[in-house]
This record gives sequence, C-alpha cells and structure tokens, in this order.
Amino acid sequence: MSADAFSQFVILYGWFLLVGLIVFIMLIARFYQRFSGEKTYFILYLIPMVLFGVQAVRETNFPHDILGNIFAAVAGLMLLGLSLFLYWRMTAKRG
Repeated sequence: MSADAFSQFVILYGWFLLVGLIVFIMLIARFYQRFSGEKTYFILYLIPMVLFGVQAVRETNFPHDILGNIFAAVAGLMLLGLSLFLYWRMTAKRG
C-alpha cells in the first residue's frame, strides 16, 4: 500500500468515526425532543456530516486544499453551535 493510499484510507476512516459520533449526538437530540417536547433541531446535524464528507473527499483528491479546510471549519463551527444549543436546552435552561 502506498503512502497516498494509506492517507486516503485514514482520512475516510476518520470521517466514518466522526459521522458515528455525530449520529450518536443526533440521536440524543432526537430522543430529548421526543420526550420533552422542546425543539432541538436534530435534523440540522446532517449538514455538518455532509460538509465533513465533502471535506474528506476533497482532501483525498487534493491534499492541503483551502476550500476543503473552509468546509471543515464551517462544519466544525456549526457542530459546536448545535452541541452547545443542545446542552443549553437539556441542562442550563433547567436551573
């Protein structure tokens, strides 16, 4: 296996792990919305998944791609915002 093929494998494998984590958080948000009746906008977690996927594909084709880095940054900031919103809904708002 060449270094490029191994790099592509690691990038795509990392994306699958990241999607698994995002799906887990998404399921927590969905569960909370179902049983509390408060909107968590769990469907928006699909956007960071897609953006991270686009970034992973671009990184495997064009290493050190600026546009791929922008996709990753936007996805990361959106995921951070959604996670903080979910945290606020579940805990901080209760006190």
